[in-house]
Amino acid sequence: MENSLDNLLAPSLRKSIEENLGKSTLNKIEQRLMERHSMGIIQAIKNFYKFDSVLREFFGAEADGLETKFLQNIIELKQQKKVNDNWIIIQDQGLTKIFLESFADEDKRAIIDSVTDESLIIADILECCKLPQTSGYRKINQMIDSGLLISNEYELATDGKKIKKYETMFDDVKIDIEKNVIVVKIQLKKNFLSQSSILQIIKTK
Repeated sequence: MENSLDNLLAPSLRKSIEENLGKSTLNKIEQRLMERHSMGIIQAIKNFYKFDSVLREFFGAEADGLETKFLQNIIELKQQKKVNDNWIIIQDQGLTKIFLESFADEDKRAIIDSVTDESLIIADILECCKLPQTSGYRKINQMIDSGLLISNEYELATDGKKIKKYETMFDDVKIDIEKNVIVVKIQLKKNFLSQSSILQIIKTK
């Protein structure tokens, strides 16, 4: 699945890994990832099982604690007893900024609202939000790149080609101020927690 929660977390997680292990060790891990899986660190983080296997080559059982440490300053997972009531607290300032900028932008907020309850192709998003093509495409692509919009479905065009449909990974977002700090909380849609290779591995530690 592309542009999932892992896509959103990957850049911040890479930065956290470098801060915790140092650039030299990170370079060695990336070199090994290229040898074993022909992929760089960001791509491997999005497919966390591969990153996990290489990290264990270097650190053995210590990898468990390291992976938890990498993630702890990025997000906090609040699992409730109710089904589909999983909230994630964003602690990384870079991720917080992505959400704040998107919800402060009237067009981006409209885009999010249009695909919260259903997935749409880009042309339908632009029409629904009454956005100009050039600026609308640019903003949608920014949100796809950051991981705020994801593609899980396709629509068949009249010529038989598949056109990607986009949606959000969250049902709800809360932005609060706690002790003079802006806190972003997101409620993941059903199954998105279980589809995250990063959280599935770290949850089992």
